[in-house]
Amino acid sequence: ALLADLLLQKRWLLATAESCTGGLIAGACTERPGSSQWLDCGFVSYSNRAKTALLGVPAALIAAHGAVSEPVARAMAQGAVQQSAAQASVAVTGVAGPDGGTPDKPVGTVWFAWQVGDQLISEMVHFGGDRHAVRQSTVAHALHRLVQHLQAVSPV
Repeated sequence: ALLADLLLQKRWLLATAESCTGGLIAGACTERPGSSQWLDCGFVSYSNRAKTALLGVPAALIAAHGAVSEPVARAMAQGAVQQSAAQASVAVTGVAGPDGGTPDKPVGTVWFAWQVGDQLISEMVHFGGDRHAVRQSTVAHALHRLVQHLQAVSPV
């Protein structure tokens, strides 16, 4: 309810850009009645090709840093705003497991980025647990921090 109130107060729309969560963040938003007033769209850019085609993430950026990286998360958040009518976005890219982990990016590593007006904020979190737990924790963290970032932005 707080997320909806903050977006409605600002007359802002939200876009999501999701990789490891496969649309769960947008799904969580649409659980709320009235979400059509503040949710513009969700991009599920699971493959690297989709990140480039849907969100404009440069293929060279993915090649240089890997899909699970700060530069890619930030480019996803920016792309979601650019490719939509939204003024705010949340992007997630991570290793949900059980496979795909590496020593520098173990299973549970998730990069987040939020575009909130003209601010772009990113952070990395390591979540424990199995694939389901990592994905659920990612959704909760993405929305919790989005609310905090929206609260920090002065009203338009």
